[in-house]
Amino acid sequence: MSSENSLLVVGGGPAGVTAALQARELGARVTLLEAGQVGGTSLNRGPAPVRTLARAARLARDWSSWATFGLDGPRPVPNLPAVIANSERVARYAHDKKDMAGHLRQHGIDLVEDLGPVGFTDPHTLAADGARSWTADRIILAVGGHAGRLRIPGADLALTYEDLPSLASLPRRVAVVGGADTGCQIASIFDDFGVAVSLFEAGPILVPAADASVSAELVRAFRARDIDCHTDTLVEALGADGGAIRVDYRSGPESSHMIADAVFFAVGWPANITHLSLQAAGVHATPGTIPVDDYLRTNVEHIFAAGDVNGRSMLVQSARMEGRTAATNAVLGPSRHATYDVVPSGSFTDPEYGRVGLTEAQANQEHEVIVGIARYDDLIRPVADGRPDGFCKLIVDRRAHTILGAHVLGEYSAEIVQTVAACMAAKMSIEQVAELQLAYPTFTEAVCMAAQKICRSLGIGRFPQVWSYLGAGD
Repeated sequence: MSSENSLLVVGGGPAGVTAALQARELGARVTLLEAGQVGGTSLNRGPAPVRTLARAARLARDWSSWATFGLDGPRPVPNLPAVIANSERVARYAHDKKDMAGHLRQHGIDLVEDLGPVGFTDPHTLAADGARSWTADRIILAVGGHAGRLRIPGADLALTYEDLPSLASLPRRVAVVGGADTGCQIASIFDDFGVAVSLFEAGPILVPAADASVSAELVRAFRARDIDCHTDTLVEALGADGGAIRVDYRSGPESSHMIADAVFFAVGWPANITHLSLQAAGVHATPGTIPVDDYLRTNVEHIFAAGDVNGRSMLVQSARMEGRTAATNAVLGPSRHATYDVVPSGSFTDPEYGRVGLTEAQANQEHEVIVGIARYDDLIRPVADGRPDGFCKLIVDRRAHTILGAHVLGEYSAEIVQTVAACMAAKMSIEQVAELQLAYPTFTEAVCMAAQKICRSLGIGRFPQVWSYLGAGD
């Protein structure tokens, strides 16, 4: 690869695929190198198959509400191999039905898959197996990350979410180490399948990046379902105990242990940089990320880093934006900044939650805020569906009337928060959001309800109190 305006993209996940397609759109000659199969973690092992697992778990959970709807029948028994096989259906669909690899090649991208690790031999060249090599004017590193592991005795006994497909049967007792998004998702899936779950988080709350109201309600919901939640707790060692695993942990000065049939680590997502030989290119890196500037350039001007590898936003939607941004800047020169102002995200825990923008604590640091909360049990649809536990919380600048953040907990929350994100991106005022005529009866009505509550508190819009809005929060 030696022509002018040549680009080498390393990594075929969302950031790499988007970068390659964008660069071709801009006229560059593009080669895309992928260690395994194009699609990356998000499609092959991450959100898509895990969401399919979560769906199966929710269906098993819903048995407990059958009687409410006048339905009789025995509790479904999970057939784990069949459940796992179905979770892999989504990845196969993208590869077999959508032909992702063929799509890339059809657009003129030189796609090379199943390479294994590649590494720099000089600032413009990467090689695989010490034999094949590729050279380009510009390079985008989009190699993603991997599940981290605690450095404790017996750590090799633990699994990660990537090992879920390897399970032949459901364990009776599971310990999940790490109470952020991934850990809470794993805990939810196993609990919905009827497994006894213990969840360990080193910090004081679950999902520390979430709004405090979401964290508090999530741990309450987990404990109500008998998930054994341990916060401010350090797991110090794992050890074999017959056919099981002993988990030694400490909460403050008190040490204790439990016995589990399986232990899952969900303790971070460091970048896949071990084999890149970054020193040969002069690229600076921390142990877990490759730092970049606002143009997604590394310290070496012609080398960019997009997606999980730069540690900025571990989300597929951000990876795609970064792929477009890095490709544009690599091909046309630095002109476009990566932006993260409105990035909605959802976690397929049970209960599910979604978020966008600032938490209430973050907003209070620089704004005078007003908060409106619409509870699910004040809406018809959640009650009709038998899922009345949840809320939609809007955080608004009191003076500018702009939405600073939204946090939703409960059924369909990851979908509901998208509506708020669209309103934020359109720079709608809270009174404009309150005037939206959203379909009835839906969960998304909670957005208008919360907005109207804020407007009533601000004394704007003269919105009346209708019967379904007369909850405890009024």
